[in-house]
This record gives sequence, structure tokens and C-alpha cells, in this order.
Amino acid sequence: MDSDLRRFLGVLLGTFLISLLSSYASNTLLEVVQVLPAFCLLVGIIAVGIVFDIIGVATTAASEVPYHAMAVDRIPGSMQAMWVVRNAATLATLCNDMIGDIVGTLSGAVATAIAISITRQDGAVQQAVWVTFLVSGSAAVMVSGKALGKDFAIRRANDIVFGVGRFLYVLETVFGLRITGLGNTVGRRRRRANKKKKATNKGRVKQGV
Repeated sequence: MDSDLRRFLGVLLGTFLISLLSSYASNTLLEVVQVLPAFCLLVGIIAVGIVFDIIGVATTAASEVPYHAMAVDRIPGSMQAMWVVRNAATLATLCNDMIGDIVGTLSGAVATAIAISITRQDGAVQQAVWVTFLVSGSAAVMVSGKALGKDFAIRRANDIVFGVGRFLYVLETVFGLRITGLGNTVGRRRRRANKKKKATNKGRVKQGV
């Protein structure tokens, strides 16, 4: 199967499953949570969308060059920051498209649930007004936040990516995850991957493939 097609199907399936589970979980939670905590949940969801949008933009705007000197000095997070830049397209798709769309759908669902909870004893007209107001308001706040965040992400792209690299470094060293072993790798992992690829190609040539 073509790599682009696999990537498309992976994003499609992943987005659908995450959206399905998160929407179900949020709606179930809102049935037992009061209006004020639900508002806090809505604000948190919007904040997550803005933060990931900033990260996605920063990965595409950052330069790999500053991290080379950091890697020579063995500064924690520098190798991970290089990995982030080399996988900018994939990470931008994850942060801006997958998570962005999921957060947009989720915020609309939560805003609708809050509106219905507020107007539970009112008529359909009042419910429609509250739903329209809250959904439109949450969308406006998210879009405005992303617009401001994009300018910040472009201006401070290298600092943001380095912060992401430090976070990945903690995940890999403390929790034992191997995130930077995926995609376009860096350093020793990249050399091992190239050697493996060359050995595979050599074997195919010997077999006449």
C-alpha cells in the first residue's frame, strides 16, 4: 500500500476513534457534572486546542540548525528537538488537523450540553438561543486564540520546539518511551535505520529483485 494512502487511512481512523471516545466521555461526564465545572472543562478544551495549534505551527517554522550545537554540547532535549523538526509535517498534521478538529468538535458538544443543562426547564426557543450563543462563543474564542498563537509560534518557533524536545526527553528518560524512534530518526537511531535499509536493499539485489 502506498505510504501516503496509509498515512491518510491512519489519520482518518485515528481521528474518528479519538473523536468518538472523547465525545462519548465528555457527554457522559456532563450528565453528572454541574454547570460551573463544565464551563471549566470547556475552557480547558479550548486551551488545549490553542496550545497544540501553536506547537503545530512552530514545528513547521523552526530551523534544525540551532539544535546541532546543542546536541554537540549534549544539552537534554536537543536531539528530540531535531527529531521534531525533521518530522514537522507529521506532527503538524497531528497537532493542527487531528487534535484541532477533535477539539473543535468536542468544544461544540460540551457547549451544547451546557446550554441544554442551563435551559432544562425552558422551552425549545430558549435552548436554541443558548446553544447558538455558547457554541458560537466558544468557536470565536478558539479561533481568536489560534490567530494570536500563530504569530507567537512563528516568532518563537525554535524556543517552542526546544520546549517540546525537553518534554519528549523527560518522557523518554523517565518513563522509558521511545517516541523519537519513529519517523525520521536522529543520531544513532538514524544510522542504524540506514544500515538496516542498505542491508535490505543489498539482499534484494542479490536475489535479483
